[in-house]
Amino acid sequence: MFTGLGLIPSFGPNIDPTRIAAQIVTGVGFLGAGSILRQGELVRGLTTAASIWVAASLGMAVGFGYYVVAVFVAVVVVVVLVALKPVEERFFRTHRHRRETDPRPDELPQ
Repeated sequence: MFTGLGLIPSFGPNIDPTRIAAQIVTGVGFLGAGSILRQGELVRGLTTAASIWVAASLGMAVGFGYYVVAVFVAVVVVVVLVALKPVEERFFRTHRHRRETDPRPDELPQ
């Protein structure tokens, strides 16, 4: 969405919207990187970082006056986040934060 908004031809010859998008991308990249936490083999915050990127692109779309695009993308993102949560819990519950080489709980010495 950042690239598409930067290519809008209606800004005139003296304005370069890609420079605006580049500064937003740089700032949001630091915010997203700060939300990703690593604790040993466990990595958390990837969905939060992606949501920060989406919020920035939505803000840019609204700032450029593309309200319909912003609303459509917001609805799609919310639907995807809500719909994938049960799928993730069902299929990845037992494999959460595990490597293939880790022993299973029943294989550990007691």
